[in-house]
Amino acid sequence: MVGVPFASVIATVLCFAGVALFCGCGHEALSGTEKLIETYFSKNYQEYEYLIHVINAFQFVIYGIAIFFFLYGILLLAEGFYTTTAIKHILGEFKPPAMKGGLISTVTGGPPKGRSTRGRQPVHTIELICRCLGKWLGHPDKFVGVTYVITILWILIFACSAVPVYIYFNTWVTCQSIAFPGKTTTSVSTLCLDARMYGVLPWNAFPGKVCGTSLLAICKTSEFQMTFHLFIAAFVGAAATLVALIHALMCLSANRVYQQRVLEEKGKSQETPQAESSELTDILPETPQRSAENLL
Repeated sequence: MVGVPFASVIATVLCFAGVALFCGCGHEALSGTEKLIETYFSKNYQEYEYLIHVINAFQFVIYGIAIFFFLYGILLLAEGFYTTTAIKHILGEFKPPAMKGGLISTVTGGPPKGRSTRGRQPVHTIELICRCLGKWLGHPDKFVGVTYVITILWILIFACSAVPVYIYFNTWVTCQSIAFPGKTTTSVSTLCLDARMYGVLPWNAFPGKVCGTSLLAICKTSEFQMTFHLFIAAFVGAAATLVALIHALMCLSANRVYQQRVLEEKGKSQETPQAESSELTDILPETPQRSAENLL
């Protein structure tokens, strides 16, 4: 297990899990919302036709997000393997004393072994593919910038995923007030859910809103409860993906710093023998001349 980028593996697994939860639950929650609207809030297809097109568009966007993050997760893992392998290769040729234990253990998962035949570990096919992909990506700076942009965009998606949770939560609170009228001074018949207020339906939609015991009956249906919980799960998945992106950004930035530090230390170590050899070449030609002068 030496040389495995555990931080990148954790970020990749968390990213896959979060995106799968967000895309799967979000897709089904949108379908459930469509059924609730056409069953309880509008009887005319033309009134919610635009809503259906919007929901279908969001579902296609979810498909694109799933495909994109699947490829991005593979590239993230490949970049981790490539950077770790590159640093291990450099440390195999040069191991500065100041970097024992700390840097080596952090990047490669332990101190590098000798380059003898016994110390070599078999390279698996997946690891080899990841190294090739990472080498194709090039310098870590490029991937750090791409990950930063993706993180900013995902923050917007994370904020948007909180909107349906907020709407369904308000509906659930209203239903609780209807179920327990003693907790509110408002008449039960005036407690309503107006879908037109959230822009889901046009203002001329009929009935467009549900009030009182009819709203309580909707809240008790399995469709409403399932859709509400699916939106919550999608929100949690978006949060997990955001954590994974921030974690990946930290890993990529750390790998970049480690790689630069190793290269700088290696460059300094190569300059010292060259300086010593140049000093020796300056001293050695003068020795025969001094011995000849002493003989004279």
